[in-house]
Amino acid sequence: IRLDLENFAVFALLAKTSSKFDCVNSTPSIKGFLGLSGAILIQVYNALCQGDPTTFILILAIVPTLVSLTLMPCVKIYKTTTFDDKNHLNAFSAIALIVAAYLMLAIILENIFSFPVWGRTITFIILLVLLASPVGIAAKALKEEKDPLERYHQIPGEPDQTTVGSSSGVDLFRDDEDDEKDMNLFQAMVTVNFWLLFIAMICGMGSGLATINNISQIGESLGYTTMERSSLVALWSIWNFLGRFGGGFISDIFLHKGWARPLFIVITLATLTFGHLIVASGFPGNLYIGSIVVGICYGSQWSLMPAITSEIFGVRHMGTIFNAVAIASPVGSYVFSVRIIGYLYDKVAEGEGNSCYGTKCFMLSFIIMASVAFFGFLVALALFFRTRWFYGQLVVRRLRRLSIS
Repeated sequence: IRLDLENFAVFALLAKTSSKFDCVNSTPSIKGFLGLSGAILIQVYNALCQGDPTTFILILAIVPTLVSLTLMPCVKIYKTTTFDDKNHLNAFSAIALIVAAYLMLAIILENIFSFPVWGRTITFIILLVLLASPVGIAAKALKEEKDPLERYHQIPGEPDQTTVGSSSGVDLFRDDEDDEKDMNLFQAMVTVNFWLLFIAMICGMGSGLATINNISQIGESLGYTTMERSSLVALWSIWNFLGRFGGGFISDIFLHKGWARPLFIVITLATLTFGHLIVASGFPGNLYIGSIVVGICYGSQWSLMPAITSEIFGVRHMGTIFNAVAIASPVGSYVFSVRIIGYLYDKVAEGEGNSCYGTKCFMLSFIIMASVAFFGFLVALALFFRTRWFYGQLVVRRLRRLSIS
């Protein structure tokens, strides 16, 4: 069975609905785990449903909904400090990196050696243990919430450091002016910044998703073996994870230094342009290099876009605006996959048994997508210049106040 990441879109979307909080701090780890979902589900298939794709599709249809409904009562608001959040998120990020490394090793070994049933089962059990380890972080955080004296040794009569200057526990470091600038979807859609971001995401996310949708067929046309094509599809999740994790983490660091976050959208789209050209070139091993470049850039945009959305348009309606901008991904994927890649492939394959071999099959398509990514680079550059003053005056000031607290 060909396991394209598009098959996991519904599963990932369910997870995304719970990741709209504190984008600046939680973007790398939360979005990182979303990037790993494809590789994780491939391990589920190998361990439980190999040779039975019908059962696997049934699991995909039922389990995500049941998980969401079961865990909904666990979603609560807890009072924490910035120090606590950083510690917990650092631990969570470390687990995400360990899971990514384990999945990469498992995928490579499974494609080199033929694992028996018991080997696949053991691999899957170890993965489940790693995936369950964040429960320990949550339990520790809950224990600290119930017993705050373990964290703070206050002198009697001193104000609580988590609510300095406020007896009611209100966060005085919150910028009241920001709330006045919170936009709803309709207010955001009449701004130039919204459409610049949307167009940039069509160029970046759309072309990136189109690449993974066709990577197996591209490999077939260039003479890659079945094992090599399977490895490319499976490892895409790892590159996607590294992009989501690294894009959010690095942009957070530079944001504290005064760098506007849209600059990293500019950088990823410029790099994506070269990634598409590498795929178009068709030189030996091009898909290994091209899939890494495109996968990392694609993942980083999924990490950067929601953070930029919350910073420019505010957090009150961030979920709605974020999902509106996220429509750019399937829209772009349809245009590139069906109207460009599919059309040009069928045109070249006419009279050859609906099959095509050689660089002629996809070269023109990816040159077009490289041109589109470059156009997205120019659009993102315009967004960067339009928001540079905003980030310098508002976002950085807010982060510095939070760091002081």
